[in-house]
Amino acid sequence: MEYPIRINKYLAQKKICSRREADDLILQKKIKINGKVAVLGDKVLESDKVVVAKFDKNFIYLALNKPRDIITHSPQMGEKEIKDILNIKEKVFPIGRLDKSSSGLIILTNDGRLTDRLLNPEYDHEKEYIVKTKEPIDNLFVKKMSQGIELDDGYVTKKCKVFKIDNNKFSIILTEGKKHQIRRMCAQLGKVVSDLKRVRIVNIKINSLRPGQFREIKGKELQEFFEKINL
Repeated sequence: MEYPIRINKYLAQKKICSRREADDLILQKKIKINGKVAVLGDKVLESDKVVVAKFDKNFIYLALNKPRDIITHSPQMGEKEIKDILNIKEKVFPIGRLDKSSSGLIILTNDGRLTDRLLNPEYDHEKEYIVKTKEPIDNLFVKKMSQGIELDDGYVTKKCKVFKIDNNKFSIILTEGKKHQIRRMCAQLGKVVSDLKRVRIVNIKINSLRPGQFREIKGKELQEFFEKINL
């Protein structure tokens, strides 16, 4: 984000609301910049304090078990994306992504505030996966994975938690999300991933959701989620 920036664009890029909604809030005198009521056209500096009064917007939070072969973002011709299997009228978008060949938990929402909170690695939010490999794994594999792996581009992954489940299955808890990270980590140790499923994001668990099923995140679960991501 380049500063100074118009207040409506600032709020849109922060995923607080759309530019049009921001303009409406300004006209309703519900936005303040450094304690002063904002007017249309005001610009914001990075050091400015922006306060937005509460406004009515129905936020939706869903936990979806994404099936394999469903695209999270930018499907190509002939490919199915999440909206093709989601039977709801409200517009929601996925936070983050899962590879086409991976399955499992993905959070869908219309609350843009979640994007940075969940995807920015500086927040260290946990995401847990169950992984199967074509080859058997041993304790040395688990140790090396947990200590961090230098990927094919030279990036060294953060330390993580890895637990062996059986001869060719393990769970891994990451606090970052590089492209194809788990598959690339395994490849550096000579293993090929045959199945990868995300089962948890922070405190949200996939539980008994079948592929293609979703449920609403609400109540104590949602409250705990907000507390853990400091929203």
